[in-house]
This record gives sequence, C-alpha cells and structure tokens, in this order.
Amino acid sequence: MPPRAGGRAPDAADIEASLIARAQAGDVGAFERLSGAYADRLFMLLLRLLGDRGEAEDVAQEVMLRAWQGIARFRGQSSYFTWLYRIAVNEANRALAKRARRPASVTIGADELQLPESAAQDPSRQAENSELRRSLGQALAELPPALRTAIVLRDVEGLSTQEAAEIVGIGQAAFKSRLHQARLRVRAAIGDETLTAIGG
Repeated sequence: MPPRAGGRAPDAADIEASLIARAQAGDVGAFERLSGAYADRLFMLLLRLLGDRGEAEDVAQEVMLRAWQGIARFRGQSSYFTWLYRIAVNEANRALAKRARRPASVTIGADELQLPESAAQDPSRQAENSELRRSLGQALAELPPALRTAIVLRDVEGLSTQEAAEIVGIGQAAFKSRLHQARLRVRAAIGDETLTAIGG
C-alpha cells in the first residue's frame, strides 16, 4: 500500500482495514494474510480449550472456514482479532458439547500451558514446576467449558478483561464473576500450598 498523502506510511490498523476490505470483496489471498497472522495463536487457544491436538487442528480449519464464509458480514464493531477469537470459542464449545455426548476426557499438558521455566533453575524447582503444570492441567480439564474459557483467555492468553468479555459475548462484570469462579476452583483443586511453593 503506498504512503498516504502527507507521507505517512500505513500502520498495522490501516493494513488490516485494507485486507478486510479486500477479503470482503472476495480476495482469498487477503483473507489468508489477514487470518494467517493469528493462526498460531488461534491454534494454541483451541489446544488449551480442547486438550487434543488433532481436534484442535480440525476445529481451527472449521474456524477459518466460518470466518471466510462470514467475512462479508464483519462490520468492525470489534477488532478482527476479537471477532475471530469469538468464532474459535464458539466452535470449541460446539466441539466440547459433541464430546460430552460420548465418554472422553480433556487432558491439558505442559506444552499447552507453556508456563515459563528458567534453564537456570535447580532440579528441585524444575520438578515443582513440572508438578504444577500437571496439577494445573488437570484442574483446567475439570472446569466446565465456560469457566475454562475464561481462565484460558485471561490468565493463559493474557487478554484484558474487556477483550475476553467481548470474545465470549458477555459483559465485563459477568466475565469477572466467571473468572473469579474459575480461579477459585483451580485454587481449590491445586491447593494454596502448591501455588505458594511454586511462587516463592
């Protein structure tokens, strides 16, 4: 895109707006560039919500298909990122609902959580962190989908309360309440002693 009048180069928002307009006009390449920028993050979100790599890959493809089919209706009332994440959360919930009709369990491991681990840590601290990952993964897997989504978006993905609330389609107060419930359940499952030992 050439610089605007006055010599200012286009910023990320200008580029994204241009890609959205082109995608809405049927430009598949523009859509792929637009959505591809979020593909890795989107996949990790789905992996954290679903706990199964193969299922996350399938759902990610479904998300991209639905986004392409719906791009003409995107009105920019939220950011493209928020809109895409909302589709992903909805598709993950749909997959979890299907799964609930058959016996299966969600397992969320260390790779999905990606908790920081310093190479300089002593072996006992590394063992503690490994235990925390296992316990945290189990605690998240046992949460109802709505609570798991809240804690993944806010505490694992690091989104703001406003962004996370927009993605799940509820008000900020309701989201905070949901997040509080999720954190309480995780804390109860892991135990304060484990959190304190890992944290300090």
